[in-house]
Amino acid sequence: MHSGTLCKSNMAAACTTRALRKVGGSILESPASFLVGNVSARGSRRTYGTGGYRSNLLSSLQTGGYRSRVLGCTVVLLGGGLGLYQTVKYRFQQHHLAEEETKVSGGRGLALTLYQYKTCPFCSKVRAFLDYHGLPYEIVEVNPVMRKEIKWSVYRKVPILMVDSDVQLNDSSVIISSLKTYLFSKDKNVSDILRCYPEMKSVNDRGKEVTEYSNKYWVMLGEAEATALYPEKEMQKEEMKWRQWVDDWLVHLISPNVYRTTGEALASFDYIVREGKFSTYEGFFAKYVGAAAMFLIAKRLKSRYELQDDVRQDLYKAVNDWVAAIGKKRKFMGGDRPNLADLAVFGVLRVMDGLQAFDDMMVNTKVKHWYRRMERASLNHEGRDA
Repeated sequence: MHSGTLCKSNMAAACTTRALRKVGGSILESPASFLVGNVSARGSRRTYGTGGYRSNLLSSLQTGGYRSRVLGCTVVLLGGGLGLYQTVKYRFQQHHLAEEETKVSGGRGLALTLYQYKTCPFCSKVRAFLDYHGLPYEIVEVNPVMRKEIKWSVYRKVPILMVDSDVQLNDSSVIISSLKTYLFSKDKNVSDILRCYPEMKSVNDRGKEVTEYSNKYWVMLGEAEATALYPEKEMQKEEMKWRQWVDDWLVHLISPNVYRTTGEALASFDYIVREGKFSTYEGFFAKYVGAAAMFLIAKRLKSRYELQDDVRQDLYKAVNDWVAAIGKKRKFMGGDRPNLADLAVFGVLRVMDGLQAFDDMMVNTKVKHWYRRMERASLNHEGRDA
C-alpha cells in the first residue's frame, strides 16, 4: 500500500506546485479576508501544523488589505511547500513501512486509508498509533488549499481514516479510541464501535458551528477486557487525562515556538524550502513572506493562550510535566509499553523534529530518553501484538 502512497503524495505535491501561481494571483487580486490557520480555541494551528481541524484557509483572520493579501499568498505557498517538504522527508519511512507491510499481522484484515496533512500534529498522532501497532495503511496527502482529495466528504477536516473503503472515522482521538477498541475486543466491528462516539454540533463564542465527539478518550471495552488492558486501577483515568491535555494544551505550544523569532521563522522556512525543492521564485517568496506572516500569527497565538514572553519556557514546562507524570520507575506512561497518551504526546512533539524548537526542547528538558524509546517503539512496530 505504501508504494502507492508515495505516488499519491507526489501527485498532490505536483498539483499544488502547478496551482501556486494561479491561486496566489487570485488571492492577491481579491480584497477579501483570508485565513492562515484555524485559530479558534480548539483549532488554533499554524499552517505548518493544522490538524484535526479545518484548514480552509479562508475563514478566521478578520483583517483586510495588504496584510490579508500577504497572508493569503503565504498560505498558498505554505500548503504546497510543506507538502513537498514532508513528501521528501518521509520517503524513507514510507518505503520501510511498505517493506514491512507483508510481515505485519493483526488489525484483523482492515484496509485503512489515512487522509492527512503530513505536518499536522493530529495526523501525526494517528500515524504514531498505526505505526506502533504495525497496522498497514495507505496515505493520501491532502492539498491544504484545494482539498480536492476530500471533496467527497461532508466532514472537511483532517485526519480522516477510511476503513475498508466504507466506514469513515473523523477526529484523531475518535480514530485512535475506535481502533484500539477494535484491536482489543473480540466481537465488535468498527461500525458498531463508532456508535459509541456520537457527533455533537454546537455554536462557539464566535457564532461558528463546531463539531465535537462524546466519549472520544474512552476505549470501549467490557469489564474483563478493560481489566486486561488497564490492570491497575488508575491507569485508564490517567491515560484519558493526558490524552485530553495533549489536545487542549500541548498542541497550542507548537506554532509560537517554531516561529518564536524572525530568525527562527526564517531558519524554519529555509529548511522547508531547501528540502522541498522549490523554484528560485517560489522559494524566495515562501521563505521571506511566509516567515514574516507566520511570525505575526505566532504572536497572536501567544497572546490568545497567555503564554510567557519566552514561549520556550511554556514548552519546557509542559514537556517536563509530562516526564514527571511518567516518573522514574516507568519507561512509558503505559509502563513497559506505550499507552495511548504516550503515542499522542510523541505524535505531537515529532512535528517539530528538524527545527530549532525541537533541538532546544531535547537539550533543555528531560524528555530525550523517553522520546528515543518512543521512536524505537514506533519504528519497530512494538505494539503489533498489544
